[in-house]
Amino acid sequence: MEGKVEALTQNVCSACWNKGITALILLKTGDLIVGTGEGIVALCKGSNYKAMKRIQVQGGVTSLTCRGEGHQFFVGTNMCQMYRINYTAFKEELIAACHNEAVNDIVFPVGTSDLFATCSKNDIRVWHTPENRELLRIVIPNMTCYAIEFMKDGKSIISAWNDGKIRAFMPETGRLMYVINNAHSLGVTAIAATNDCKRIVSGGGEGQVRVWAIGEKTRKLEAVLKEHISTVSCIKLKKNDQECVTASLDGTCIIWDIVRSVRKQMILANTLFKCVCYHPEEYQLITSGTDRRIAYWEVFDGSAIRDLEGSLSGSINGMDITSDGAYFVTGGDDHLVKMWDYKEGTVTHVGVGHSGNITRLKICPGNKYIVSVSADGAILLWKYPDFP
Repeated sequence: MEGKVEALTQNVCSACWNKGITALILLKTGDLIVGTGEGIVALCKGSNYKAMKRIQVQGGVTSLTCRGEGHQFFVGTNMCQMYRINYTAFKEELIAACHNEAVNDIVFPVGTSDLFATCSKNDIRVWHTPENRELLRIVIPNMTCYAIEFMKDGKSIISAWNDGKIRAFMPETGRLMYVINNAHSLGVTAIAATNDCKRIVSGGGEGQVRVWAIGEKTRKLEAVLKEHISTVSCIKLKKNDQECVTASLDGTCIIWDIVRSVRKQMILANTLFKCVCYHPEEYQLITSGTDRRIAYWEVFDGSAIRDLEGSLSGSINGMDITSDGAYFVTGGDDHLVKMWDYKEGTVTHVGVGHSGNITRLKICPGNKYIVSVSADGAILLWKYPDFP
């Protein structure tokens, strides 16, 4: 037996496998399945274990496992792809995929819970909620997408990138529609669109907020708002398209009149603001950030109304509120998804499942699901709680 193992090792190792052999399966037939660091999966047979069949998968192979007697086996890669391979045909079938870097944002299109989009380093992905399946992948190599938004008419996905560009894509095909170059000097970090789809509001790493007029063939800078002195982390627009609120890591939230391009109110706190939401009736705001507190504010004069302890450990990075304003959800560095009663200020439900810091989360239209994303690349789908 020792001689056989030694011969097997010598023959397999004598083949040229770039980036090394990372996984092996010895089948009951004596055949060998080899996975390599460059993404090759090979079937080795015979006394000299010659590679008879090979296929290429995306990413380096990290794991191999058999099903049953070996008629099928599964392959996992470092690009967060999982494949099923039939032994006889030796053809790969992608059965699961996810981001392999931190997921920075999650958005639903208006009026449907069947689709949502996420963004990360290198790509934007569109998912089908009922089947938990990837429908579309938009790849921009070596770039990081910080924020995305579906335009209200459903005709484009706008995205904010670390190279300072705003890119718009067709949601069905992923085709690039237009690019706004040099939108921000230190990367575009937040983005939002008006209900009439005629303007985009963007925030950058340098702290500027910019308003863009979007025409059929033109993209024009309308206004530059310069009061933040650090990264803009979140932008939310009012339903009338005349006002927006921006949260920044400089410890301020500013309510802007984007028609007259002036500041209306400023909210100050001893925190790095990560997220902000308008109450659906738009008379109050809720904010949170690195101080682990959830604060309620009056929109009219920027005065504080209420302050809650949102987390016992770590910042709160994402928040979303229901369409009726009765409940809201938060998530952050404590890895917990929490649902809150807006009026009572109490936690009603807690979701445990993430192993990394939660970066963003959204309640879907119709309140069927909550989707949360995290820094370890995970996307978790939660059933919306049943309330009496």
